[in-house]
Amino acid sequence: MSVDHHTYPATARDWWQAARPHTWPNAFAPVIAGTGAAAYAGGFSWWRALLALMVAWALIIGVNYANDYSDGIRGTDEDRTGPARLTGGGLAKPAHVKRAAFLAFGVAAAAGIALSLASAWWFILVGAVAILGAWFYTGGKNPYGYRGLGEVAVFIFFGLVAVLGTEYTQAGAVSWIGVGGAVAIGAISSSVNLANNLRDIPSDTAAGKVTLAVRLGDRTTRYAYTALALTPFVVSLILATQLLPLLLGLLALPLAIGGIMVALRGAEGPALIPLIKSTGQAMLLWAVITAVVLFLNAPGV
Repeated sequence: MSVDHHTYPATARDWWQAARPHTWPNAFAPVIAGTGAAAYAGGFSWWRALLALMVAWALIIGVNYANDYSDGIRGTDEDRTGPARLTGGGLAKPAHVKRAAFLAFGVAAAAGIALSLASAWWFILVGAVAILGAWFYTGGKNPYGYRGLGEVAVFIFFGLVAVLGTEYTQAGAVSWIGVGGAVAIGAISSSVNLANNLRDIPSDTAAGKVTLAVRLGDRTTRYAYTALALTPFVVSLILATQLLPLLLGLLALPLAIGGIMVALRGAEGPALIPLIKSTGQAMLLWAVITAVVLFLNAPGV
């Protein structure tokens, strides 16, 4: 039996950073938007909203730890420009990072089962697929994140499933407003993922990780990011035909424009990190404004 004498110097701060708080708007925004849609449909439930938030938050922390573990043991994290990784940086024992991922998935599953039993039992199946999707993004023998499908998964799970799932578990149905919100959040959430992969094109190419950004190439990735990041504002214009104050969602546009200008000016490496942050902030602000408008115009308010 071999004894591991390696010291793993990860601090609480390292574990916090590995949970990647700058990605958390990708979890909060869809639940906020979905809850706004549910309220407008006359079905707001604060405790169901909190359970949905717990599912999404735990899921994204689980994804981040799972990616840290899977990329680390594959060696695709050895030459990164982003924050240090626990596994790839030798800061924590791989088994401990994997355990943290599954602990987060366990929290997501528990909250998801409670929410499903309170609304529709078959959401348990949706949740199971979401957790499998989170693990196999970079985990397993043939991870789909290495096949250019990461942004598709983000659009589906943190856009369509999260927004419409949140609305359905509260209102018992989905609406066109909800669909608009789901497309908006799914697109801009995918743009955050794409910006992240744009930054990592050189290291991912060298490691054989074929993300969508690697597949599209640098210039086309920047245009695709721009289109995805602008989608919520197009949705605001469309939804305003149903409810004019939803135009207020455009107040988040300057934040998105700031990120887009950074991308279109050709920023590379660490210079792209502020773009990832500002795009996440634009998404969260858009979701909050849109949800507040929907709440204020909900029946009985």
